[in-house]
Amino acid sequence: MINQTLILIKPDGLKKSLTGNVLTRLSETKLDIVAAKIARVSKKLAEEHYKEMKDKPFFNELIKYIMGHYHKKKVMALVYWGEDAIKKVRQICGSTNPEEADTVSIRGQYGRITTKGVYENVIHASTNGKEAEREIKLWFQPDEVIMDIYSTKTAKTDKEVWVWA
Repeated sequence: MINQTLILIKPDGLKKSLTGNVLTRLSETKLDIVAAKIARVSKKLAEEHYKEMKDKPFFNELIKYIMGHYHKKKVMALVYWGEDAIKKVRQICGSTNPEEADTVSIRGQYGRITTKGVYENVIHASTNGKEAEREIKLWFQPDEVIMDIYSTKTAKTDKEVWVWA
């Protein structure tokens, strides 16, 4: 089944200069990158991204982590597309808990658990199709994705936008 998934190379991955290593490992999936950008993570974006974990005791630390309070204040966001994209990417990423992840997986090789209990696991990957759609729409606008992966519509807005001078 053809699908797409959101991948975030998290602030600790960028701080440790692991972007090339992670992208090399992801290339083993033979999937297509259909969107990519470096992004600053606002508190609003972080809280919306992790809204399913709002009741967890580590929620505030997780928000600080993804916003880059402990490392670089940016992430690399990507959308990978192709046959069984979600399954292939999750397999190569490994278990969310770096200590339980297969040692040949991205998280097994590069992740760690901090003394505060935060999983610095270098990478995020969508868990299923519903989450992938929610996350991709949260991180990317339709014109930032080079394929029509979801339905779009034209909307007029009076919103002030930032443009190049």
